[in-house]
Amino acid sequence: MTDRKLDETLTTSPQIHPDELEAIAAAGFRAVISNRPDGEEPGQPSAAEMKAAAEAHGLEFRHIPVTVGAIGPDAIQAMAEALDTLPGPIFGFCRSGTRTAMLWALARAPASDPDTLIAAARDAGYDLSGLRSRL
Repeated sequence: MTDRKLDETLTTSPQIHPDELEAIAAAGFRAVISNRPDGEEPGQPSAAEMKAAAEAHGLEFRHIPVTVGAIGPDAIQAMAEALDTLPGPIFGFCRSGTRTAMLWALARAPASDPDTLIAAARDAGYDLSGLRSRL
């Protein structure tokens, strides 16, 4: 597991597996957000599998699946709601972690400076400069 902290609320990662949720809970995370659509890649755990494993370790779970070219207002609103209502800290993931970082930035954009969001993502290893016009 390669985790990258975006802010005090959210840490993101590439795809995790159900057996890693015990360590995520032990690290102090209280919720998990999956931004990966089911069936995107062979062998990928389903959202239902991840939810069951998360809940077995006392973690809340939210599934907000998106594809890079289709991050629309509904997904951004769902992410903002998840970030604002789930207990933190929150662990988010997708295939590489980039979609989770993108959704985080878009969800936080109304109350944040674009340069601050882009810099925080860059410090975590994600290049979101292409999102500037949407932030």
